[in-house]
Amino acid sequence: MTHTLPEIQITHHARATRLRLRVEPTQIRLTVPKICTKKQIQAFLQQSEQWMIETWQKQQKKSGQLDRSLPIQLNLFNLEQPLPVIYKTQKQSFIFDEQNHQLWVSERQPEQYLKAFVIAYAKHHLQHFLKQVSYEIGLEYSACNIRQAKSRWGSCSAKHDIMLNSGLVLFPREITRYVCVHELVHTVYFDHSVHFWAKVAEYDPNFKSHRHTLKNTALPFWWFSS
Repeated sequence: MTHTLPEIQITHHARATRLRLRVEPTQIRLTVPKICTKKQIQAFLQQSEQWMIETWQKQQKKSGQLDRSLPIQLNLFNLEQPLPVIYKTQKQSFIFDEQNHQLWVSERQPEQYLKAFVIAYAKHHLQHFLKQVSYEIGLEYSACNIRQAKSRWGSCSAKHDIMLNSGLVLFPREITRYVCVHELVHTVYFDHSVHFWAKVAEYDPNFKSHRHTLKNTALPFWWFSS
């Protein structure tokens, strides 16, 4: 499942002589000639994917430069209450006190350590959540991997191995569930046919709204720290 990018706005223009991409802080626009086919557009977007990802991330960093304040709490997909974050001098990169519902992050490199916590949290919780959704809707998979993918929220291989992006824990539960449903349905339909979307709708009637949110929500600036 692609898109940590926003939905691309495609405009057909009578005077356009070539395909032209424009990456802006809040959207990506593609201007195409009237005679351009869907196949040509898809091929062009595939070739331009890496450039779009890199340019979009740069734009997000630029737009976030005015407010580079670190969060004092994290809204995680499976927690009913926000997780308070405290930055302090400490040896460990982060300390997660689950019992007292608190996170301490080292002031040395707070952006990197905050991201490290989210990745660790995702690896621990997303696999269990996928298993839960799988049982709930009755679709099985082979294995689950949690990664920091640049251009995909999730994927499903021909062997029914599912990959989930660790950044999904930063979204509301229903958005994360939608991605799980999306990938689990790929174990039945390996394309994005009418039958595929009908099956997704069966398990997530509000999938269009969830899909829109996912495509149009940027991850926080600190997520792009190396």
